[in-house]
Parts: sequence; structure tokens; C-alpha cells
Amino acid sequence: MSVRKLQGELPVSFRYTPGVANTAFFEALRDRGVFLGSRCENCGVTYVPARLFCERCFAELGADVECGPGGTIESWTIGHVGVDGERLDEPVTLAHVRLDGADTVLMHFLLGIREPAIGLRVRAMMIEEPVGSILDLRGFGPA
Repeated sequence: MSVRKLQGELPVSFRYTPGVANTAFFEALRDRGVFLGSRCENCGVTYVPARLFCERCFAELGADVECGPGGTIESWTIGHVGVDGERLDEPVTLAHVRLDGADTVLMHFLLGIREPAIGLRVRAMMIEEPVGSILDLRGFGPA
């Protein structure tokens, strides 16, 4: 079997609609500065951001568990190229962080951490005037 490659561009535009569970997540982040998750009583898994149903057993979930603001680095990487392929002036460090009380991870920037490591404790760093976006979280800094 051979692989065929087609040259060209595919313009894509989209509008993100957060739905019920993620609306609750973003409103809690904006209004109270907390990360709202959902806990499945059947499986014992806590999802962050909040979900409407359990991805393992499909049980209905509520958005009613606060997690973080501390957490642990589960994995990390350093990026030298932006999402559009441009070389970045300064590299950025991204990490998957498991917030305290959560079983899933959030991916965001690491800020002020010179030597990231799996297992390193971090803390959420929020912007001063949140608007209800994942960018209300500036990133994760030293705990």
C-alpha cells in the first residue's frame, strides 16, 4: 500500500460553542477563579473541564466539583515553532497538568519554571480581569 500526498491548502474556520458543561466551567473560571469538574460516581473519575457524561461508562454528570488550583506536571514539551509554522522569538513551554482532585489533565503554558519535570508541583496563575475563556488562566507557575 502506498501513501498519496496531495499538495494544497484547506481553509478552515470554526466557531467554538462550549455547551452546557463547558459554559459552567468557563463561568466558574471567570466568576470565582476555580476549575469546575465533574465526578462520575459509577467510575470514580473526576473530569476537568466539566463534562455532561462519563467517557468511560456514559453516566450523566453534573458540573459540581472544584479542582486545583494546585496540580502536578504529568508531561511537558518546549515549542520553538508557532501554530502557523512561524519561528517563535522565545520558546514556550507547555505542560499537561493534573489539577488536585482531578483524574484528567489540562494543557497550558508553564511560566517561570526553568527546569520542568514530571511530578513537579505547580499552581494556576490567572489574569487580573477574567472574561470566561481558557486564557483567563495565564498558565501554571511554581507552587
